[in-house]
Amino acid sequence: MPRREPSDSSRANRAPRGRVARRLGILTVAILGAWLLVPVTAASAAPTFKLPFRCGEVWSGQTRTNHSPQNSIDFNRTDDLGDPVASSAPGTVDIVRDLGGTSYGRYVRVNHGGGWTTYYAHLQSWTVSVGDRVQYGTRLGYVGSTGGSTGPHLHFEQRYNGSAQRVRFDGALAYYFGTRNYTSTNECGANLYSPEMVCGSGYNVINSRRLGTATSSTGRVYVLYKSGGYNCTATIKHRSLGTGTSTSAYLEVQGGTRSTDSGSYGWYAGPVRKSAPSQCIKWGGSAGGIAYDSAWSHCG
Repeated sequence: MPRREPSDSSRANRAPRGRVARRLGILTVAILGAWLLVPVTAASAAPTFKLPFRCGEVWSGQTRTNHSPQNSIDFNRTDDLGDPVASSAPGTVDIVRDLGGTSYGRYVRVNHGGGWTTYYAHLQSWTVSVGDRVQYGTRLGYVGSTGGSTGPHLHFEQRYNGSAQRVRFDGALAYYFGTRNYTSTNECGANLYSPEMVCGSGYNVINSRRLGTATSSTGRVYVLYKSGGYNCTATIKHRSLGTGTSTSAYLEVQGGTRSTDSGSYGWYAGPVRKSAPSQCIKWGGSAGGIAYDSAWSHCG
């Protein structure tokens, strides 16, 4: 396995101290009160993290005492250079950075809320921008060997309030310390693309409509907005992923013509972008034979 970075010491956790009661009644109340007020631990507050790779892929994960930070994990498999790296849980991309030939090299950080973040380091390249919303399995970039790396691999961390935690996948603790194989269950059958990825940097979702029912959805149509009066639509498929099926997305500005992207697509239709400052729009799309058409809306 490639050597990565120098080690650093782990941080100790401090436990709150109880108070000694002078009388039996007070002691009983204190014990019960302390039991009721025990703070939620980092582990119980964590999202259900998945392996940061596509469904069904098997990766060798290595943990070691001289890793920096010690609780991080390195992933390898044969010919892994350029393999896709996926988001371990839903969140928002808050760092996309290139540190050059040192440390993490090219890396992405995803903020999952509640103090939890994940790091994806030594990437060959990334496919997201700061502010992008990601879901389970959303593609973040590709395995590389940038920064302080001696061979292609993914350096992965789960942090709570900035402190690296022992990694868990599907609620189960990773193997510490040593090497074992892990099989990804990351959104098996889910779309790897988010509407923000399709429309591009600066666009944020302002509305969406499911195509079908909660139990038989064929996709979802999204309309996004970017500062300056720009709108974008995209249809993200939920079925027949990776296989070309009839999919469409459209956008129309009041007083203008409708623009549509349609075809036999494997993952999504779009982006359809238009400038619509202080103007109403119609938006919609289709997937799997089910369509949605909005009324005039989002008028400025």
